[in-house]
Amino acid sequence: MEVIGSTGFLISAFAYFIFILLILAARNHTLTGKLLFISSTLLFASSLTAALQSKQGFSLMVVLSLETFKVMTWSVLIICTQNNISTVRKLFADHHIQKYLIVSISLSIACWLMTFIASNGGKYLFSLFLLLNLWLLVLLEQLYRNADVKAKWALWSLIIGLGIITVFDFVLFAQAAMVNQLDFSYWYARGYIATIAMPLILISTRRIKDWSVNVFVSREVVFYSSMLLISGLYLLLLAVAGYLINYFGGAWGDVISIAFVILGGTVLAALLMTEKLRREVKVFITKHFFANKYDYRIEWLKSIEKLEIGTPDDHYHTATHIICSSLNIKKAALIKKQSEGNYQCMYQQNLPIDKGHLTELTGVDIFCQQQGWIIDVREFASIEQSYPELTLDVEFCRTQHIDIIVPIFTGKTLYGFFLLALPAEQGLLNWEDRDLLFALSKQLSNYVSLNEANESLAESKQFEAFHRMSAFLIHDLKNVQAQLGLISSNAKRHRDNPAFIDDVFETIESATSRLDKVLDQLRNKQVLESKEESINVSEVIKQVVAQRNIQLPTIQVIIESEVSLMIERETFASVLNHLLQNAQEATNDQGWVKISSTEVNNSLVIVIQDNGSGMTEEFIKQRLFKPFDTTKGNAGMGIGVYEAKQFIESVGGTIKVNSFENEGSLFEITIPCRNEHSLVKI
Repeated sequence: MEVIGSTGFLISAFAYFIFILLILAARNHTLTGKLLFISSTLLFASSLTAALQSKQGFSLMVVLSLETFKVMTWSVLIICTQNNISTVRKLFADHHIQKYLIVSISLSIACWLMTFIASNGGKYLFSLFLLLNLWLLVLLEQLYRNADVKAKWALWSLIIGLGIITVFDFVLFAQAAMVNQLDFSYWYARGYIATIAMPLILISTRRIKDWSVNVFVSREVVFYSSMLLISGLYLLLLAVAGYLINYFGGAWGDVISIAFVILGGTVLAALLMTEKLRREVKVFITKHFFANKYDYRIEWLKSIEKLEIGTPDDHYHTATHIICSSLNIKKAALIKKQSEGNYQCMYQQNLPIDKGHLTELTGVDIFCQQQGWIIDVREFASIEQSYPELTLDVEFCRTQHIDIIVPIFTGKTLYGFFLLALPAEQGLLNWEDRDLLFALSKQLSNYVSLNEANESLAESKQFEAFHRMSAFLIHDLKNVQAQLGLISSNAKRHRDNPAFIDDVFETIESATSRLDKVLDQLRNKQVLESKEESINVSEVIKQVVAQRNIQLPTIQVIIESEVSLMIERETFASVLNHLLQNAQEATNDQGWVKISSTEVNNSLVIVIQDNGSGMTEEFIKQRLFKPFDTTKGNAGMGIGVYEAKQFIESVGGTIKVNSFENEGSLFEITIPCRNEHSLVKI
């Protein structure tokens, strides 16, 4: 075993001797280059001393003393690389270096003294190496996590190589601290482990030119100290396993020890190399152990305030302004998807977009419909694998200054995108930025869709009003045509009758008045409202009946009360005219139609009755008062009775219908009088 171990240490010493020569040949005179030379020299010296120790018979303490300086030097090198320390003056002025040196040197002196003073002092020394290696693991993890994408490519081999050595030593000294002695089956393997790590460290020294790394330090340092948690769990597991083996009378075996080494190496590699696992752990820790970056209550109140201030006819501007204020940026655009491959820029805020090239968003459209992700263009440009199956022209985004693409969904349908331009100094989006943008985009999607729906509804109402006006105008024209048609059809029989001539002139005068009203409404593009005036109800009834009596059957008038009423005269007369016309058309020439007027409980009651064809109860309930539903075919508009009901109810009255098929119909109109002086009885 000693021969195998010594051979491994000799191989390691030779490997690092070559490594030192390569460093000297590179003539790297920077501080980190010198520290790398010292670290490699200490590693070479440690391996050579360990190889000679068993043959020369000197104390193992010599090797361990070199190991102490080696671990501390590697740690200082990692801190210098992480903090871009380039001179000796900066080295001793940096507070990170100062803290590490003070703690590690003080701890080393104390543990070395206890080694020689205490009876079981070995455990203090082993605990020292346990802590030094643990802290080196933490530094390695921080270095890799905080490096940018390019630096990670150069550093990964150094992290793995030095990490293998450090994890192995951590396991070795953890076990030694528990049993107060080294396991030499592990000790003799150290040379081979160091030899395997050398080429990996060499690769990084060739890749890293100035040994400086762009570092971002934040609260995520909690996640970066995951090595402390993993190491603590490892020691706890080690203690439990040792207790159980001791309890059952067993002894540590090589298989169990090797299993723990493999476990430690696997966890280290997984955390360092698996990006997905790293992100999931980081998000979990940040979500559950930190206050949120954004106070959603405040963010939501700010958004509500902006929505209230924004005008409904400028909702695209309001939505874009809110999404910009969430990230404190000034440049953005709102793009709406009109159809497949067709996009329209609805609003631009300090971000000029080439509208002729918006078809470049087709790939983003397909990707977002599948994944629903917010796209950081800068991240995609660095790591395309972060957005699998995304097709995006990065050069187009750069020329248009598009950094972030936020999909907008209405339900599960893609509405469009917010295109955002970020300041150059702003970093990549984290999960909190994405959560906030996603929540805002959902709410702003509802806001924009609601306003668009309101616009469509307003347009529909305008069309509805236009069609409604047209229908009523046509209805009035039809009534005029009917009146003139009656004159024409009865002219041959009654042209010599003076009463007929008087009715003709009266009808023409009424028709002229109606046509003037229709022309005014067409000029103003709206139905003109008549003004209320005080009318004598009986006079209006008689006037309408006189106009209708040109047609058979003639109408009988029964006036029981003279009533003065404040009402729109023309509309009131039109309602009576239409109901009487319907009664006449439903009754044959030998039948009868009656209209009566009376006062009941301070209300005007008008009854129109005929003995015509009548109506079914089903027709009265489902069709009679329904607009644009007529039984007269092309001759009718289906709005006469509907208009009558609407008008009567608008003045607080009611209209009731009783009818039996083939027996006749009765319409009862009740209109409350507004004061007791409105009624005058005769």
